Amino acid sequence: MTSPETREGGIAPRPVLDRLPRYAAGKPPAAVSGLASFKLSSNENPLPPIPAVLEAIANQSDFNRYPDPLSSKLRAALAEFLGVPADDIVTGAGSLGALNQILAAFAGQNEDGKADEVIYAWRSFEAYPISVGLAGAESVQVPVTADGRHDLAAMAAAVSARTKVILLCTPNNPTGPALDAAETEAFIRSVPPDVVVVIDEAYQEFVRAEGAVDGIALYRKYPNVVVLRTFSKAHGLAGLRVGYSVSHPGLTQYLRVAATPFAVSQIAEQAAVVSLANFGQVVERVQKLVDERDRVVNGLKDLGWSVPDAQGNFVWLALGAESAAFAELAGTRALSVRAFAGEGVRVSIGEPEANTRFLQLCADYTKAPATS
Repeated sequence: MTSPETREGGIAPRPVLDRLPRYAAGKPPAAVSGLASFKLSSNENPLPPIPAVLEAIANQSDFNRYPDPLSSKLRAALAEFLGVPADDIVTGAGSLGALNQILAAFAGQNEDGKADEVIYAWRSFEAYPISVGLAGAESVQVPVTADGRHDLAAMAAAVSARTKVILLCTPNNPTGPALDAAETEAFIRSVPPDVVVVIDEAYQEFVRAEGAVDGIALYRKYPNVVVLRTFSKAHGLAGLRVGYSVSHPGLTQYLRVAATPFAVSQIAEQAAVVSLANFGQVVERVQKLVDERDRVVNGLKDLGWSVPDAQGNFVWLALGAESAAFAELAGTRALSVRAFAGEGVRVSIGEPEANTRFLQLCADYTKAPATS
């Protein structure tokens, strides 16, 4: 960034902004003559919301009024759906909004000027370092294993007296593997009980791995566990920004103070309530995407490509230095994918035609990751 003296009007932001990465949203696909374009760069659900949700949205008109700041109808619906007390649920603008509320409440800079520490795997969700830094805390990034998994032993070893929050992303975005229930519970038991452990389950509905962690089950047992979930992925409501956290009253009492007022609009709340009421239809759509994910993974393995265990709605290609070149080549075929420079490429599961074209691209590509 430019120095404070060169900024317009001489106004400088907080110094932390110079040290933070920029969030890079997935780009839309370029138009290519003769080809339908597909966006596979943002882990979006390629299917629209279920018909009942679209109808409910179309019938709303009370946008001259503020929404219920507590999202009472949604919390009541979630309480019944999850079998938890409604008071244990705090809504937010997507799961990222709910995460920011957690960090605002529990991690930042203390009165002595020292920053709290937030531990998370890396690479993981790219918003983590931004959110942690803006909260005033320091990131402690623990490298994932060679197969894209959390190194829970190393994360436990990284805990210090300054650790306030630990973020567990499962399935891990962008690498794909989900955490195992037994290993996650052992990890929670190994860290001090005054450290908040956040289990970020944005892609929970796509998980099919046997023995995978269920954040709600661990929240029931451990008062320092917070579960994050969202309606953006499986429910196809990414544009409406509705997510939530689940935790015990000892934590929610502070999360409500940190919560952004009116973060979930009435249209988002109604859409989420209706989608939950028709969850069977959501499950059917998710299964179609899981079937496509499995087809893509099997196709890549048949080509000799090494792919981490994909439990979300995306696959990870550890292409290293070739990541940008692969993404550029995908663009010539009207596919947008998400490249992480020097590390790899994340490709969302999209429409069948898009997935087939992606597999053909990989079949033609000569610099695939070696089989592990």
